[in-house]
This record gives sequence, structure tokens and C-alpha cells, in this order.
Amino acid sequence: MKTSMRNLLLNLAAIGLLALFLVWAETNLDGYKVQILNLIAVNAILALSLNLIYGFTGMFSLGHAGFMAIGAYVSALCVLPAAQKEMMWILEDIIWPFSVIHTPFWFSVVAGGFVAAIFGLFIAIPVLRLGGDYLGIATLGFAEIIRVLIVNLTPITNGSLGIKGIPFHASLLVNYGWLLITLYCMVKLLGSNFGNIFKAIRDDEIAAKVMGIDTFRTKVLSFCLGAFFAGVGGALLGNLLTTIDPKMFTFLLTFNVLMIVVAGGLGSLTGSVLGAIIVTVLPEIFRSLANYRMLLYGMAVVLIILFKPSGLYGYKEFSLKRTIHWFRTLPARLSGRKQAETTEKVGR
Repeated sequence: MKTSMRNLLLNLAAIGLLALFLVWAETNLDGYKVQILNLIAVNAILALSLNLIYGFTGMFSLGHAGFMAIGAYVSALCVLPAAQKEMMWILEDIIWPFSVIHTPFWFSVVAGGFVAAIFGLFIAIPVLRLGGDYLGIATLGFAEIIRVLIVNLTPITNGSLGIKGIPFHASLLVNYGWLLITLYCMVKLLGSNFGNIFKAIRDDEIAAKVMGIDTFRTKVLSFCLGAFFAGVGGALLGNLLTTIDPKMFTFLLTFNVLMIVVAGGLGSLTGSVLGAIIVTVLPEIFRSLANYRMLLYGMAVVLIILFKPSGLYGYKEFSLKRTIHWFRTLPARLSGRKQAETTEKVGR
């Protein structure tokens, strides 16, 4: 009881400190730095959603850009005023009921995630019977189908022109609020029996079947939940940029999210957040180097993968207790190492 109360107080204190920092950043930092902080939050949500599918359940999916596109377009259609839609749809008139829908931003984000999850369900039922690279190729194909549909469904999506002038709501507090909600849901889910089943399927699907687990239904659940949070991330990204078009949601966007997951560590929520920080900030650190920026960024990611194949935090989670213990035992470990070196020199 005391431990749970202490953990609750520590979590509340951490959330309070984060909120204070975000309020300070919103008012004191310039727009460029605020945008980077916003992108870290959105990328972390996207990485968490893909890590649930790939890192925790073992399904190699390359269709994340499609779910992000669905979330972004659904959210934009919900928050745009009717008069703005009427002016923007110049190739073809926008059809009912999309022409009159106007909802609060929070509802549009949930709606974007929900519609993405429905598409995820329709994709999962035929595709998840595949495995390995075949599953990756199939999900990539579905992501491209979604992008082509967005281009051609002009009365709904405005076609290749995209949607511009989306009302801005994705402030630092909003984006990090959604990140905390995503983290909370993931922690509760993975700490439950469902989380153990996901990991059992990832480690050995045949053994999980022998134990009586309905692996297909469980994989469908994991895939749909991942699609939901990918839709949420897409909705936040579209609102943050205030403009979306089909060219944004290509395979490169999925690859970027996959790189965050791999660099941070598969099967780790902490790794997803850490990877989002690194992959978002590194290109900006090297921005002053102009032509060599992406080369150095790529080299840094390759070095992480070479020297830490499981990622920076692969299959591990941050623990305050372990961190405090590590610092407390650091002097003893250092003195022990020095003593061992001295003994080795004397022996020589």
C-alpha cells in the first residue's frame, strides 16, 4: 500500500513538473523550439503505437502511414468550419455529411483514432494470417491503397490539393496530454493479462497456441489498438502542421517511425519515448552543417543499431528505484574496479 501510494505521488509530481516546464516553454521559447517539442510528443505517440504492434506482439507492420493519414483527414474534416470547407473544395463540392460536420478538437482526435482502428480491423482480418516479411509487404500495400483512395476521393478529401488552414489546437499541453494518456493506456494494457499474452505470441506463437491462446484474435486486438493510437498521432500531426496532403503519408513516414522504435528499443515504452527524442532532435543539432546534416544523422542512427542492436532501452523500462540504486552503488563499483586494476598490476 505504501509503495503504491509513493509511486502515485512520484507520478503526480513528475506530471506537475512536466506541466510547469511546458507552460514555461510555451511562453519563453521561440516557435522553432516549441515546434520541436511538439514533434517529440507526436513522434513518441506514433512510436508507442508501432511498438505495441511490432515490439510487444511481434507483427512486422509497414502500414502506419495509412492509419496516420486516416486520423489526420478525419480530424481535419471534423474541426474545419462548414464555410471554410465550401471555399476550399474547388475541384468537386464536398459531400454531405462531411460538409456540415463541426466538432470540438478532442472529439476529432478520438474520431480519427476510432476510424483508423476500424480500417485496421478490416485490414487485420485478411492480412494477419500472414507472418514475417509477407505481413510487412501486405501492410505496406494497404497503406498505399489508403493513400491512393485519399487522392481519388476528392468529394471527401479534396484530392491531391489536400486540406489547408486547419484550425490550430495542438499546443504543448494538448500534445503532451495525449502522450500521457497514450502512455497510461499502454502501461495498464501491457501490465494486464493481455500484455502477457502479447509477449507470449511475440516470443513463440506456436507455444502460445498450444497453451490455448487464440492468437489470431489477440493479434487483431493489438493491431487495432496500434492503429487507433496511430490515428491519434496522425490527427495531432495534421493539426500541428495545419496542412495535410496525400504526399505526406508515404512509406518514408512509416520508416521514420520504425527507425524511432528500433533506435529506442523494441518492446520498451521508455525506449519509444527516448527514441522519439533522439530521432527528432538529432537532425536539428546537425542542421548547421547543411549538406552533411542527414549524412551525420544517418551515421548516428547506424552506430546506435551497431553497438546496441536491441536499441537503447530494448525490452527494458525505466525504473526510478533501479536508477537510485545504480547511483548509490557507483562509488563501490568504481573503487572495486580500481582495486582490481591495482591487483593486476602487482601480479605483473
